[in-house]
Amino acid sequence: MTSTLRNLAIRRRNRVRSKLRRVAKSSRPRLSVFRSGRHIYAQVIDDVAGATLVSASSKDKEFKTGKGWNIDGASEVGKLIASQAEIKAGKS
Repeated sequence: MTSTLRNLAIRRRNRVRSKLRRVAKSSRPRLSVFRSGRHIYAQVIDDVAGATLVSASSKDKEFKTGKGWNIDGASEVGKLIASQAEIKAGKS
């Protein structure tokens, strides 16, 4: 059973990596979102340069809603990252 689970994990990892390789070839940055039990994190990544352009989370000082794990918190993190990305795009 362990070898079967390992094989499935390897296949899943290879599938995700191949999709990321295809996305990385484009010049458009990608949005990566991670949601833990208590917080939500988002970052805009430029794969060509290999750098994070902007990031926002429910742990930031600009975050105003008390709870970062519900829908209201997620929408506020989305607004934060959108505003930061617009500012970054305006500077470039």
